[in-house]
Amino acid sequence: AHQHNMARIIDGKAIAATLRAEIKAEVDTISSSNGRVPGLAVVLVGNRPDSATYVKMKKRVAAELGFKSFDMEVAASITQEELLQIVTDLNNNPEVDSILVQLPLPSHINEAIILDAISLEKDVDGFHPLNVGYLAMRGRTPTSVSCTPLGCIELLDRSGITISGKKAVVLGRSNIVGMPVAMLLLGRDATVTMCHSKTEDLPSVVREADIVIAALGRPQLVRGDWIKPGATVIDVGINSVDNGKGGTKLVGDVLYDEAVQVAGAITPVPGGVGPMTIAILMRNTLNCCKRRSAAAVTSTSSSSSSSSS
Repeated sequence: AHQHNMARIIDGKAIAATLRAEIKAEVDTISSSNGRVPGLAVVLVGNRPDSATYVKMKKRVAAELGFKSFDMEVAASITQEELLQIVTDLNNNPEVDSILVQLPLPSHINEAIILDAISLEKDVDGFHPLNVGYLAMRGRTPTSVSCTPLGCIELLDRSGITISGKKAVVLGRSNIVGMPVAMLLLGRDATVTMCHSKTEDLPSVVREADIVIAALGRPQLVRGDWIKPGATVIDVGINSVDNGKGGTKLVGDVLYDEAVQVAGAITPVPGGVGPMTIAILMRNTLNCCKRRSAAAVTSTSSSSSSSSS
């Protein structure tokens, strides 16, 4: 059999650093021209360790990029009404450009009601049903698209991987990753197949793919012999498993050591999709800020012209 070289490693850390540098340069330009900086509000309910870690990372990157952070950390016992009030206050705060409510929420709070309450223009995660609808419709543009799916596309683009005309297989149909990433790939003219827990003969479906996006949350499910030689593998999974030494380690949904021998390009876990999610969150926030600034300029110029007549 012909000897396949090891896959090219798609370095999410390095690509995210490039993205952050681009954002920082733009923030510096904006703040020196009109004194305004992007404002990101992160709402953390309770103290789940994984959520708290994410929020800490988001805060750190926001500070590094010169954003203004609005942090709401509240007890898990908060009522739905109180949380809705926090969202409403952030909607009404002119310094806040984007609002992120860290999921999952405690079981006594209806996630849908909270996410629907975030104003469309500040919906940095792209989870508002209108934004999801715009993403699904041709010729419509969402105000923001979910950060992890956008991060996956960015990794493909910045690694020079062709999407148009290629067969893409998405594993997982969650609102957060699977559905939006499938829409984005479709928008980029890929032929998209969505797989999930009920898919029959999953390995043979995956073997057809030029691009595999694994987002099932099943540790190391995807084996090397599922991968078409030369395919690109984007592994969204972040699973904590026993490392055999009494501790834990993070692994993806793909068995990396096998897949790296077959794929043409692959993201590692950690250091692949993860860093991109936060970088895209920041870019989405910057875009919200630019859009809101432009809208403010338009409304002030129209009101001043009417008052002079």
